[in-house]
Amino acid sequence: MSMRFPDSLTTPRLLLRRLQRDDAPALCAYRSSPEVARYQSWETFGPDEAAELLDDQQDRDIGVPGTWFQVAIVETGTSQLIGDCGLHCLADEARQFEIGITLAPSRQGQRYATEALECLISYLFTDLSARRLFATTDALNDSAAALFRRLGFRQEAHHLELRAYKGGWTSELFFALLAREWGMRSQLDR
Repeated sequence: MSMRFPDSLTTPRLLLRRLQRDDAPALCAYRSSPEVARYQSWETFGPDEAAELLDDQQDRDIGVPGTWFQVAIVETGTSQLIGDCGLHCLADEARQFEIGITLAPSRQGQRYATEALECLISYLFTDLSARRLFATTDALNDSAAALFRRLGFRQEAHHLELRAYKGGWTSELFFALLAREWGMRSQLDR
């Protein structure tokens, strides 16, 4: 199911494209923010981490089982990189994807995450024939949980103290969305 990601996907305010090497400074700027890193797997994100991520993504295609594909979120009005979305194609089920999003603090609360993910969800279900999408978030990350609910995801689980995380234990919420559920939602929106 591997496929070359399009040159870009667009929404009214955003351009979604592959990450590029010159994205490194902006990537470091928002990913190194403590409020962004709080619910992410990293503590710090500097030039070395940016270079490693960007090198890894250069020849990557979307839909390769067992891999993550990162999509740049660019604000069209400013041409600035304001975030990125991760799309993980499952190794044992190529029509299922885990999705995640990282957004600059200055752009949070403005529905950019909703806009970007709606576009990517439509792309995954329509162009890649994905069957099921899922997302996991820290149970304390109310904004992320609200985002996935707003997009029509069902909460399927609440795992208490699931894993050791940054010196403590984290509980996680697990959300999922089927292609047929997205299709019904899309029909209702018309």
